[in-house]
Amino acid sequence: MTTPSHSSDWPADRVAEARAVIADVAHHSDLLIRLACNVLAQHGETPAERADAQRLLVVVDARRPVRRAQREDQGRASR
Repeated sequence: MTTPSHSSDWPADRVAEARAVIADVAHHSDLLIRLACNVLAQHGETPAERADAQRLLVVVDARRPVRRAQREDQGRASR
């Protein structure tokens, strides 16, 4: 059984988890990617890491309407 992380470890643990999500972005949901980007944009170690997270967040948010449109098109095609 593992012991819970100390509260002082929380930011470091969340940043590590966010980095893992971003490193394997193809296998995670947009919601989880957005959460990871928000964590890294606020708590990233370097200005470059924070800026990259903000850029990825813009990309993920920009593709959301395309996916919605694709689902709607697929729904029409199946009728």
